[in-house]
Amino acid sequence: MKRLTLMALVWCAATASTAPRVDVVIRGGTIYTGAETPPFIGDVELSGDRIVYVGRTRGTRAGTVVDARGKIVAPGLIDAHTHPDSYIRSVDPKARLNLPWLAQGVSTVVIGVDGYGTFEVAKDSKALEASGIGTNVVPFVGFGAIREHVLGQDARAPTPAELAEEKRLAARAMCEGAYGLSTGLFYPPQSFAKTDEVAAVASEAGKRGGLYDTHQRDEAHYSIGLLASTREAIEIGRIAGTPVHFAHLKALGVDVQGQAPALIATIEAARRTGQVVTADQYPWLASGSSVDAALVPGWAMDGGYARLLARFDDPAALARLKTEMAENLRRRGGADSLLLTAQGQPWSGKTLAAMAAQWGLSPIDAAIRNLRVPNAARTGPAGSDVASFNMVDRDVDLIMKQPWVVTSSDGSDGHPRQYATFPQLYRTYVVERKVITLSQFIRRSTGATADMYRIAQRGYLRPGYYADVVVLDPQTYAPRADYMHPRVPSVGVSALFVNGRRALSDGAATGVAAGRALLRPRPGGCGQ
Repeated sequence: MKRLTLMALVWCAATASTAPRVDVVIRGGTIYTGAETPPFIGDVELSGDRIVYVGRTRGTRAGTVVDARGKIVAPGLIDAHTHPDSYIRSVDPKARLNLPWLAQGVSTVVIGVDGYGTFEVAKDSKALEASGIGTNVVPFVGFGAIREHVLGQDARAPTPAELAEEKRLAARAMCEGAYGLSTGLFYPPQSFAKTDEVAAVASEAGKRGGLYDTHQRDEAHYSIGLLASTREAIEIGRIAGTPVHFAHLKALGVDVQGQAPALIATIEAARRTGQVVTADQYPWLASGSSVDAALVPGWAMDGGYARLLARFDDPAALARLKTEMAENLRRRGGADSLLLTAQGQPWSGKTLAAMAAQWGLSPIDAAIRNLRVPNAARTGPAGSDVASFNMVDRDVDLIMKQPWVVTSSDGSDGHPRQYATFPQLYRTYVVERKVITLSQFIRRSTGATADMYRIAQRGYLRPGYYADVVVLDPQTYAPRADYMHPRVPSVGVSALFVNGRRALSDGAATGVAAGRALLRPRPGGCGQ
């Protein structure tokens, strides 16, 4: 009997010594790989910064075992459109962990959007990595940053030499690893650019395999209108030879609410011709903006903020401004539809209508009073951020159902979408309202996004891919932020691995800054 026991021990030891060993096993969860395939129960194994196995449980030994029974295991979520600068560029190492996104299960964020991305991509990426960031970043170069560097704030066309310089800067950024050119043609001074100028600069991205990502010129009826603006973006992509990606696709304001079917039909028509056209969307009925962007007409921003203040003091200009601002306020749905969200201001958490009543002013005069308070650098207003309630369910739902639409937060300070977009989408639109399925939610927050942006070896649970993996509790995964309390972290993430390192454990940040700048490989046309 003793001999048999000894033999058994020897056999067990031999078996254990030959069994594969990895750094981490995420065991027994319901696995969604990021692809359009059914989920299954099994294990995900990680070694170093890579996934080494995805499949049925095989008894692998590991330094760390994560019990994922009853939970969802998926690729780390990818946010297709973000504004995390106050976190990833903070002097505070804890802020640079990017907790608003980590707590949602997001491992990768797309930055440099709306035309604001620096053209010094290599320098910026190196600085971000050296400082230590919690999430991966995917950089775009911004048309606005380029145009302002070359032309300043002026409302004019570039000279041939200036256009050549704009194109040179775009080409340099693409060669340094940018994924494409982003624009925010709604915002001055980008709004001063004509279609041909934008297309010429975007062509530098097209030559190098990049995308054209756009906050289109008009999501409402401010200038050329929603549908004409959509056609313009598609035409820019056609001329430039780039895929077109619409940022935060929507029908904004009372004049275009209900136009989602026509908007979708316009995009579908382009797709039928073979043109690559996609979009992202956030699951909120309020956009994030500012009083000046929402209400001030573009002409009044010619020359920048200082010129705007001077126009407030010019009786003739002020009269014209008030008339046009009143019309823009109507488009937005009135003073009750603008919730002032700038942190640390006396008006934070109050509507423009409420502040107008408190100050004894008309809503337009209250808006002008708000805009007259400058920031420390005197380059813009100090606290004009707003949540603008301008969308309706029928449009949001229909856009969300399109297979070429993925998830984004457009996460900016003062709006709950920064802290709660992905749980909001899951809890409200998957669990409660059933607009999309759980599989669609994961697919459009992982693999589909990686495919659209051409992010290599991310977005899927596959051997050899980078180990960005999230473990979600489907019972507790939920938003906690709302419009009045926008800075409350979401809950329900049991674990999040970024490049194989555990960034989140039971909803708490581990302090590990494992994020990387995911630069594109150097494309052709960049020389040596």
